[in-house]
Amino acid sequence: MKRKYWLLAILLGMSLAVSGCSSSSEEPKEVVSTEEAGTSEASEEVESAEDTAETETQETDDEEAETEETSETNAAVTIEEQVLVDQDGIKITAMDYVTDGFMGDGVKLLVENNTDTDYTIGCDALIVNDYMITDLFVCDVAAGKKSNEVMYLSSAALKAAGITNVGKIEMYFHAYDADWTNLFQKVYSEIQTSAYDSMDTTPDDTGMELYSENGIRIVGKTVDENSFWGTAILLYCENTSGQNVGISVENMSINGFMMTPYYTAEVYDGKKSIDEITILSSELQDNGIESIEEVELKFHLYNVDTYETIADSDTITFSAK
Repeated sequence: MKRKYWLLAILLGMSLAVSGCSSSSEEPKEVVSTEEAGTSEASEEVESAEDTAETETQETDDEEAETEETSETNAAVTIEEQVLVDQDGIKITAMDYVTDGFMGDGVKLLVENNTDTDYTIGCDALIVNDYMITDLFVCDVAAGKKSNEVMYLSSAALKAAGITNVGKIEMYFHAYDADWTNLFQKVYSEIQTSAYDSMDTTPDDTGMELYSENGIRIVGKTVDENSFWGTAILLYCENTSGQNVGISVENMSINGFMMTPYYTAEVYDGKKSIDEITILSSELQDNGIESIEEVELKFHLYNVDTYETIADSDTITFSAK
């Protein structure tokens, strides 16, 4: 059981980190070209304190209204009891849709291990309303036993994707033993909730397009210089390539200094994602960087099933305002 709680702690920490990014007192800046960033400095300096205070008050009111509306909407979501997986002696049944004040929304699962081997059950991927979402689910079930579990949907990830009503949940389950030998991988299941017909799948792709080739589109949305860990660059990714794609960042520099980007995204075919590139504040401080003037990076794209390279982008340059 130690492995279960170790993994949950990591996933929960990641979720809380993303939540912390959004609570900064200073609003994230838009990703723009370096030319746009230069011309915007003068106009930013003349913004009055009164206007800033008014904006912050309005944003606080909007956030409170949005949180209340989201809670009320998702509180009404229901699902029918249904078998998601029944394979190789493992049976997973979706029992109910639940909402927890701290953990957020989730699906209550009954996991049955009808084999003579202990197994750990988890997810290779979780997709909500066509967005790749961080799942908070892993469980150990001994041979011949059952377990009631909840697969939580990261509330921070749902908010980042603009999902206010969960209509469709897609899951790819895996099971492995104590030797990390897989019983099965990527077993697909889908749940359509009571909000299926009213869910909004309009892509939130506003921002500066950084890459659009090979059926993969990457848009830079915001730069948050006061995020939980340091600086976070929010990216929207869309995949229509016909294959499941992994995206990583290489050769990244900020203001001419090389940085270590903490970012990896898996975007299945036909799906979208909202993820952050994180730069540690300690690394920025070591290089005397107080604000983002220019960012350079390359994207490495690969097939997540074979790890074969799809493409390596040219150097991409942008800033923020």
